Amino acid sequence: MSSGAAFSIKEISMMTALTEDALRYYEKIGLLPRAKRRENGRRMYHKEDMQLMELIICLKKIGVPLKDIKEFAALSYKEDILSAPEVYDKVQAYRRKLQDQIDHLQKILGILDYKIANKKSLLKDS
Repeated sequence: MSSGAAFSIKEISMMTALTEDALRYYEKIGLLPRAKRRENGRRMYHKEDMQLMELIICLKKIGVPLKDIKEFAALSYKEDILSAPEVYDKVQAYRRKLQDQIDHLQKILGILDYKIANKKSLLKDS
């Protein structure tokens, strides 16, 4: 672990927007590694921990279940994603799903932009 700056659970919560309860829960279920502790027993986190937290946040936002995130997170520390073909395939599937959502949203955005630019009815062209 880094010898750089250490952050309290409150500080890391503010920096990542993950609640303190979520951080404790993720540690409890093994999604996050056990936090290092200060002499007083309080958790401390480093910037490297934030990288995993950011991955968790991104994957949660696209609807990836915690059990799958746990698989992805386990690889992030020790091996290349290509070394686990089943995990690589899942990542590819989530990427395709996300790209489909983006394409769909782009189409909707295009329709709304057209309606706004041409001052058309939202329901039909006049």
